[in-house]
Amino acid sequence: MNKRDYYEVLGVSKTATDDEIKSAFRKLAKKYHPDISKEPDAEEKFKEAQEAYAVLSDPAKRKQYDQFGHAAFDGNGGAGGFGGFDFSGFDVDLDDILGNMFGGGFGFSGRKKNGKTRGDDVLYHMDLTFEEAAFGCEKDVKIDTSIPCPDCDGKGGHDEATCEVCHGSGTITSEQHTIFGSFLSKTTCNACGGTGRTFKRKCTTCGGRGTVRKNRTITVKIPSGIDTGMRLRVSGKGEAGSNGGPNGDLYLEFRVKSHQFFQREGDDIYLNVPITITDAVLGCKKDIRTLDSVVTLNIKAGTNTNDKQRIKCKGIKNASTGRTGDMYIIFEVVLPTKLSREQKNLFEKLSETDLEDATYEKFTKFVNKK
Repeated sequence: MNKRDYYEVLGVSKTATDDEIKSAFRKLAKKYHPDISKEPDAEEKFKEAQEAYAVLSDPAKRKQYDQFGHAAFDGNGGAGGFGGFDFSGFDVDLDDILGNMFGGGFGFSGRKKNGKTRGDDVLYHMDLTFEEAAFGCEKDVKIDTSIPCPDCDGKGGHDEATCEVCHGSGTITSEQHTIFGSFLSKTTCNACGGTGRTFKRKCTTCGGRGTVRKNRTITVKIPSGIDTGMRLRVSGKGEAGSNGGPNGDLYLEFRVKSHQFFQREGDDIYLNVPITITDAVLGCKKDIRTLDSVVTLNIKAGTNTNDKQRIKCKGIKNASTGRTGDMYIIFEVVLPTKLSREQKNLFEKLSETDLEDATYEKFTKFVNKK
């Protein structure tokens, strides 16, 4: 019987490490596991990968295989063979490898199902105003999740007893004979569904599921400094676990509304402040509203549009980092569009005086250069 090289089966080199071999097998097992794969030859490919991993994951068997190839296991190899390949100790190792591979949605056929399983997480989108995100707040979250059934304490039934078919193990062990010898395989017990227990009376409240749906209102404290896209984890407020397992978590993902005047960059905030041409030329004092107070700002003479002034520690206080951002004032010099006759006369008189600065003089010389 022609057999493919075990390294070829797993898609690894002959110098592959134990971790690389295990990783390769995990990928193949996930792809060809009979419980989830719809490919017609999935079972054969799964068994082939299982056989290859059983050899290459064992240092002694791998050494024999590297030296004698498949002949090492047919009873006639130069090393005397193994007298038939024994998979009896491999089932536990395979169960450990595939234990969490399918994310709880699929199960390995030999895996015992009566262990505690953590509930699923829940994602909730929450809108916040600019101020709520900046200062923090408390919000009520209404969610519809599963909780342990109050009538059966999450068990799914009443008058619990050990399954008489599998005797509480959750699996049925059978012996299979192959060309490699005899080995034991485990399948889920059909009588108890792999839980290892049965009930004389199924719970009518939850229909035997062990959980019921319930609308709940949870009050959550939102820390200061939240921004769009951030998430907050609320431990234990997700879906109920099974078989006494812990609840999943609730994750809040935030969307922060924009402000009419303030703009935000991280923990810093920006405010565009219009000033008159007189204020820009002569300088002045101006009251500026910050997030939590009003401060008086000294605007220096000669301020231009887009000039920036910083006010330290008047930004957003981030509860996670402990840092308080700064506030930046961006000036915009507003030119008058309508002037009275008196104002026009003043500007005309002003134009007759020498107000040219160094920058203006350099530009004038450049334009008039011959």
